[in-house]
Amino acid sequence: MKYLSTLLFILTALHCKAGYKHLLIDDGTDRTMVADTDTLVRKQSVSVGITYGSDVVFFGRTSTQRYPFYTADLIYNSKSGFFAYSSVWKVSGSYPKLDEVDVGGGYVYHLTKRSSGSISYTRFFFNRQAQVIKSAATNDIDFKNSYDWKFIKTSISFDYLFGKTTDIFLTPSISRNIETSFGIFDNKDYLTFNPGVSMIIGTQKFVENYTNADGGLIGMIAPNDHYPNRDLNVLNYSFKLPIAYNRPHYTFEVSPKYSIPVNVDGNIRNRKEFFLNLTFYYLFY
Repeated sequence: MKYLSTLLFILTALHCKAGYKHLLIDDGTDRTMVADTDTLVRKQSVSVGITYGSDVVFFGRTSTQRYPFYTADLIYNSKSGFFAYSSVWKVSGSYPKLDEVDVGGGYVYHLTKRSSGSISYTRFFFNRQAQVIKSAATNDIDFKNSYDWKFIKTSISFDYLFGKTTDIFLTPSISRNIETSFGIFDNKDYLTFNPGVSMIIGTQKFVENYTNADGGLIGMIAPNDHYPNRDLNVLNYSFKLPIAYNRPHYTFEVSPKYSIPVNVDGNIRNRKEFFLNLTFYYLFY
C-alpha cells in the first residue's frame, strides 16, 4: 500500500475526532481527530499539518454563530503502534491569540488483516476567552474499531468526555475508500475519495455547561425541569466526501460535509449545515 494512502482528518477526535478535525494518525480508520481518509504507515514517522475549517463542530453541535478556525498539528507514529499528537487552534475573529491547545496519545492495534482499532486519550486546554461550544469538555477517552469488508468499511467509536461535566457518545459509520490507479501529473501521485455516512448517539450535557458559562444564552433549563440533554439520543447524521491529492510525502485534502442535527434541546438553534475543511499534511519518515 502507498504510504500516504488516503491520508486525510479528524483531526478530531482528535478533535472531537467526533469533532470535525483531522489528525494523521496511523490507525487505518477515518475519524475526526484522525485523518478523514485512510492511511497505513507502518514506519516510524512524524507528520506536520495545517487545517482551515468553515465552522467548529463538536459531536454534532455548533455554537450560536459560525466560528471558522485554523489549526496547526504535530503527530508522531511509532513502529509499535503508539502515537502522540498535539494541536493548536485559532478561531477566526475571537479575542484570544490562541483559543485551544490539545495534546494526547494512544495505541493502534490490528486484530486481523481486515480488523483494526485504536484507543486514545486527549486533553483539551482552553483559553478562558474561548467561545467555541466544546469549552465544557477537557478530557476525551476514545475507543474505536473498524472492519474492512473490501467494498465498504464499517466503524464504531465510543467516546467518554469528562471535565466540567461528563458525556458519552457512540458513533457508527460506513465509508468506502477509492484510490486512483493512475497518476495525475506523474507516476508518484494519485487521488483518493472517501465518501461516508455517520450517526452520533449520545448525551449533550456539555451544551448546558457551555450555555451557563456564556451567560445563559442557549440551552438554559429551569431548575425543576427534566434535563433532556442528559438523555441518550441520536444527535446528528452526516454525509461526507473527502477528496485528497497525495504524493509520497504530502497530502492536500478538500473535505466537504453535510450535517443534520436532531433532538436539539433548549434554545440552541442548530440547523442543517454544510462544512468545508482544507488540510495540508507533510510526512517525515
